[in-house]
Amino acid sequence: MKLTEANTDRLLALKDEVTASYEELKARNLGLNLTRGKPSSEQLDIGESLLSLPGEDDHTLADGTDVRNYGGGDGIREIRELWAEVLGIPADLVVAGDASSLNIMFDLISWSHTFGNNDSERPWAAEETVKWICPVPGYDRHFSITETFGYEMVTIPMNEDGPDVDAIRELVKDPQVKGMWVVPVFSNPTGATVSREVAEALASMETAAPDFRIIWDNAYAVHTLTDEFPEILDIVGIAAEAGNPNRFWAMSSTSKITLAGAGVAFFNSSKENLDWYRKYATIRGIGPNKVNQLAHVRYFGNAEGVRSVMRKHSGILGPKFRAVTEILEKRLGGLGIAEWTHPAGGYFISVDLLDGTAKRTVELAKEAGIALTGAGSAFPLKSDPNNRNLRLAPSLPPQEEVEVAMDGVATCMLLAAIEAAEAAGVAE
Repeated sequence: MKLTEANTDRLLALKDEVTASYEELKARNLGLNLTRGKPSSEQLDIGESLLSLPGEDDHTLADGTDVRNYGGGDGIREIRELWAEVLGIPADLVVAGDASSLNIMFDLISWSHTFGNNDSERPWAAEETVKWICPVPGYDRHFSITETFGYEMVTIPMNEDGPDVDAIRELVKDPQVKGMWVVPVFSNPTGATVSREVAEALASMETAAPDFRIIWDNAYAVHTLTDEFPEILDIVGIAAEAGNPNRFWAMSSTSKITLAGAGVAFFNSSKENLDWYRKYATIRGIGPNKVNQLAHVRYFGNAEGVRSVMRKHSGILGPKFRAVTEILEKRLGGLGIAEWTHPAGGYFISVDLLDGTAKRTVELAKEAGIALTGAGSAFPLKSDPNNRNLRLAPSLPPQEEVEVAMDGVATCMLLAAIEAAEAAGVAE
């Protein structure tokens, strides 16, 4: 947002009031945190019964497998069938792992880098340059992976219906463009959901690199903030119909459904991709935690059991998210200094401030005892060229703390905007 869009006269008229409010805020010696999208203790309590499952005498599957032992690299059939029902995909194209889908994503890129994937002419490490498409604002941990491998990260806009398809079509004409990140449902941090039209375009477009991959990280597939659940696209099936069966590496997990650090991660892809994955996964380890997988089967029961759990989460998270947007509207509405998303699911609210004021807002909040995710965190290398985007994460603190913190953050946003307006006036 540009300063020319702001109601500067009204903004500057608030200077004394906002300055006094900020001094009062600092005097309270707060210690509040809105940095990470973690479930609250109240949410984690929902899955507490998992710790007593699958039960003392419940460790043998219908096929005779003892889940306490080694083996079963694909994960137990029962959890793969249950999750396939949740996502509407074939169970035979799902691998169930341990807690973190991020680990699987790292492995996929690491093995492609070291060995090349099943469509590669050579390992990615042997390429002169590897480029990776990054929709922004996006997920910082995604960007950290491609940064670690030294890939050139090319940003494109994340629109309300998904990443900018026209920009992607141009970029993939370059054979050095090997992949792309995307969070298709309630994306991090904007809450946008990829439309079927955009998904089909991504699945069908021509790419110069035969080993081009899209990591389809469906981390928030069922993470609604309402009573409505989004349509879940079978992206691997869509790609197969479009003649590009190997294009997508699709991820999901139960990490923000049950116990965040002790869930089950899932990898859905074509048979050829999964066979390539198994080639290295069976060397890396001797099977996942099947006891935990069976515990999840017993806990959920079926797909409706998953949705029932998520309705409980929504009842906790929904009021917090509404509080954030209501406070922003009350404190900043009509001033032309901020725009924010109104997500129907996921874990974040994305805010765009006046250009050049995001870092200053974070500094002011820190001085007032409120920790925010660093400005620019939703961009590769944590570099927001306009210094305007902030990612808010209201999930972890109790409701009362969310409201206190957000009122304080709004004060900091106002003060940063007032300082920018004054500086612009002096410059003129």
